[in-house]
Amino acid sequence: MSLPVHTQTVLVVDDEPDSLRMLTAALEGAELSVLVATSGQAALDLLGHILPDLILMDAVMPGIDGFETTARIKARPELANVPVIFMTGLTESEHVVEAFEVGGTDYVRKPVNLMELIARVRVHMAQSRAMHASVASLDATGRLMMATDAQGRMLWCTPRAEQAIARLVPDWSREGGLPPAVAVLVERLLQRGGKPGSAVKGEFGESSLELLVIAHYRENEVLIRLNEISHEQNVTKLRDSLELTQREAEVLLWVGYGKASNDISDVLDISPRTVQKHLERIYVKLGVEKRSAAAAIAIRIIEQ
Repeated sequence: MSLPVHTQTVLVVDDEPDSLRMLTAALEGAELSVLVATSGQAALDLLGHILPDLILMDAVMPGIDGFETTARIKARPELANVPVIFMTGLTESEHVVEAFEVGGTDYVRKPVNLMELIARVRVHMAQSRAMHASVASLDATGRLMMATDAQGRMLWCTPRAEQAIARLVPDWSREGGLPPAVAVLVERLLQRGGKPGSAVKGEFGESSLELLVIAHYRENEVLIRLNEISHEQNVTKLRDSLELTQREAEVLLWVGYGKASNDISDVLDISPRTVQKHLERIYVKLGVEKRSAAAAIAIRIIEQ
């Protein structure tokens, strides 16, 4: 479902009328639009129609508390990227830990210091906008990228990554989170420590999907590149479209997958020096000077 976006909008979820009035006045005084919900369920209902830029969440409320409400919010892909700042009078460290475990971005203690709160709201809104811009930039480069939290739940993915997953799992719907076959790969990847360069691969019929950790993008965000591997078909595309030899097309394919020359050497069972010679001829044929430019061309051809 496509939700209308209200720029610079904060949803405040709190069951205390006095607190709601105080927070609304402070946020509106900072030239932010404010929506209010007096319970977790009311917030979830409202979020079916409105996509705010940030949510201020009271931790302790009757009925569905702030922790459970946030967990349900983060389980909805269209809301997963919305920052949630907890407001809590709880001092026990386990409550702070729980706030982060359910997907909270930050927390402030009650009674709230309004100047500090406004500053945190602006910082997290700016970070969220930067993240969305980064996703758009990644998609523009043709990269298949996604991010998960430390528990393996998908936080976001580029449209091209979404399309790749849908090709491999035709009945997949993003609203349900990652399909089980891909979720298992992510779990295996994170069990290995999720270190940059770690990779796992799964088979999907005649194609394979490789997941490669690029970086820990934030404190609780793992940036993962997806390589949809259909070797024979992709090699043929590169060979015929770019007038390459079979071996040059194979080398370029793995360059497009982001593999280093030593890795390509192992995969193709040729020496690193031979890989380099093939790359030099590929650069000449493509009219490029850098590996990254050749990779970009390969990605574009494969994605056609």
